[in-house]
Amino acid sequence: MWSGTPLFPEVASTIAPRVDALYFFLVALTLFFSLGIAAMIVIFAVRFHRKKDDAIGTPVHGALALELGWTFVPLVIAMVIFAWGASIFFTIATPPAETLNVYAVGKQWMWKFQHLDGRREINQLHVPVNRAVKVIMASEDVIHDLYVPAFRVKADVIPGRYTTIWFNATKPGRYKLFCAEYCGTKHSGMIGEVVVMDPNEYQAWLNDGAPQGSLAEGGAKQFTNLACYTCHKSSGRGRGPMLDGVFGKTVTLANGETVTVDEAYLRESILNPSAKVVEGYQPIMPTFQGLVSEEQLLELIEYVKSLPAQPQAETKH
Repeated sequence: MWSGTPLFPEVASTIAPRVDALYFFLVALTLFFSLGIAAMIVIFAVRFHRKKDDAIGTPVHGALALELGWTFVPLVIAMVIFAWGASIFFTIATPPAETLNVYAVGKQWMWKFQHLDGRREINQLHVPVNRAVKVIMASEDVIHDLYVPAFRVKADVIPGRYTTIWFNATKPGRYKLFCAEYCGTKHSGMIGEVVVMDPNEYQAWLNDGAPQGSLAEGGAKQFTNLACYTCHKSSGRGRGPMLDGVFGKTVTLANGETVTVDEAYLRESILNPSAKVVEGYQPIMPTFQGLVSEEQLLELIEYVKSLPAQPQAETKH
């Protein structure tokens, strides 16, 4: 009845009904106990009020069953809420194996989105319906927060690192997105919309964009312009580790620790290469902090992700 109002946004993603169910359970639970406690206060005040000035109440020595009840009943309720909330949290925090990836950069005071094929948008994000979409986010300046009420997803966008959200939109339409973290004088104007389209319409929209090339293709140009190929050789004999097929793998560092090669690790390795040096290599790579923009970082990362693994036969000696 009130769907689409600020208090009750439209339900337009697969996770939204689960979030709403937990929310309404908490509201109902709060109302039940609030009204119950208020009613008991009134009943006790009427039934046990002092009828004579010299009346003395009967001493109460306790009741084991009552004390066990008010201890274990709240415990059970709290554990139900915890398990329910944890289940939803892990679902929101764990994207499916196959997602449509989109990059987002927050900047005072706009949202910049980049699709893998190179299509770029400002304050608008086009996605297909019934397809899991993962948004990989970074900030160029201060902390922002990407929030889409109709999808019931939000996450901080933090300078110097990547954060992600994912959603699966269930209905075509236009849905507002906001910055939910105060980020400056024009914070209230940092808004946009997610446009959910039929898959065929979405593909036509992508093809109509006349992009300048995919992110991976742009990253290949950056890789050449920055002379990264002189150290990161496909033969594995360069002064830096081979990058072919490395994304998603676990590598051992010089200090003996291991790390999974993901977007965050690649970003850190470009901007602060001495932070996590791969075993067998020296910390000789210069930092590219200030030399590449967030968009160029995204291109370089997508290029590394696109590099296929070398055949096993070539690594044998």
